[in-house]
Amino acid sequence: MAAAPSHWTLDPSVVHLNHGSFGVVPRTVQDVQRALREEMETNPDAWFRDLPDRVGLARAAVARFLRVPAEHTALVANASAGVSTVLGSLALPPGGEVLLTDHAYGAAAMGTVRAAERAGARVRTLHIPLESTAEGIAAVFEGALSEATALVVVDQITSATARLFPVAEITRLAHAVGAKVLVDAAHAPGMLADPVGLAQGADFWVGNLHKWCCAPRGTAALVASGPGAQDLWPLTDSWGAPDPFPQRFDIQGTLDLTAWLAAPRSLEFIEETYGWDLARARITKLAEVAQGMLADALGADLTAVRFGEAPAMRLVPLPAGLATDHEAAQALQRRIAAGTGCETAITSWDGRGFLRLSAHLYNAVSDYGRLAECLPGVLRA
Repeated sequence: MAAAPSHWTLDPSVVHLNHGSFGVVPRTVQDVQRALREEMETNPDAWFRDLPDRVGLARAAVARFLRVPAEHTALVANASAGVSTVLGSLALPPGGEVLLTDHAYGAAAMGTVRAAERAGARVRTLHIPLESTAEGIAAVFEGALSEATALVVVDQITSATARLFPVAEITRLAHAVGAKVLVDAAHAPGMLADPVGLAQGADFWVGNLHKWCCAPRGTAALVASGPGAQDLWPLTDSWGAPDPFPQRFDIQGTLDLTAWLAAPRSLEFIEETYGWDLARARITKLAEVAQGMLADALGADLTAVRFGEAPAMRLVPLPAGLATDHEAAQALQRRIAAGTGCETAITSWDGRGFLRLSAHLYNAVSDYGRLAECLPGVLRA
C-alpha cells in the first residue's frame, strides 16, 4: 500500500522521518482549511455567529473516531494546552502530592510543577527504567502511591523514549488511594486504535490530532467523563462560560478555529484512502524495519529499548557521549539534517542520546535506507 506523493505537500528534496514531532497535513485537508479561512474572511460576522455550532459538529466527529461520547469530549489547541487546562482547573490540596515519571514531556512536567507550587503541593518524579515491562512500570507506581497522592500525570506514549505505558492499570492503582489521573496521550490518537479505551477509567485524557491523525496543527481532544469534567474551564474565559462542559470550550472568542473544523477531513481521508487498520499495520511494520536498519548501521544494541515500544515510533540508541542533554540533542538534530538531508528526532533521556524514528504513510523503506547510509559518517565527523 504505497502512499501517493500527490496526497502530501512535502518537499521531495528532504526525507521526512520526524512525523512524531509536528505531523504532516494532507493536501486535501489543507484545501479544506484554506476554504474555511476564505469563508471566514468573506463575512466574519456570519462566521463567528455560526462557529459554535460548527465546532460542535467537528467535536462530535472527533469523538466518534476516538470511540467516546461527544458530551465527554472538548477540543483544545494541543496536548500541552489540555494538560494546562486540567492543571488550571483542579484544586490540588495543600501538602498533597503529584506523581510524574522521568519520561514525562518537558512542557507537561514544567506545568505540573508550577501548578503544584501554586497550590502548596509537592511533585515527586518516579524513575522508570527504560527496559521496564508493563508489570514493572505498574509496580513502581504501586510502591509510590499513598493517601497523600492527589494526582498522577502519566504519558500513554512517552515522547522522548517512545514507551507505551500501562495507563489503565496505573489508573486502577491510583483510584484505589483516591488519586485522580491525567493521561497525556499526545502521540496516541491514530497510532492506537482505541487510545481512550486503553486508558479506561482515567479522569482526564488529552491527545493530539495533528500528529498521527494528520489534522491541522492546533487540534487536540480533551476527554473527561467523571464528576471532575464540570470543573474544567478553557484557558481563556469567553462567552461560553455559562455553558456546561464540553460546550463551554466550543466558544473561543475570535480565535481561528479552522483547524478544528478541518480535522474531521483528515480522519475521513485516511479511512477512505488507506483504511485506518491497514494504515496502522503498515506504519508499525515500517517502524520496526527502520529500527533494525538504523541499529545495524550504527552497531546499536536494542536490548534495553525492546520493552513496551510504541507501534510507529521507535528508539535507536546513539553512540555514548552524543546528545546527553536537550541542548546537545537539538544541535545534533540540526547537524544530521544538514549532513544527510533527513529530518529526524534526536532525544535525550537520563543522560543518553537516542535517534527516535517515526513512520507514517508517506514514508518508505528507502527513506530509512538513505539515513542508514549517511548517518554513520555524520556522527563520526
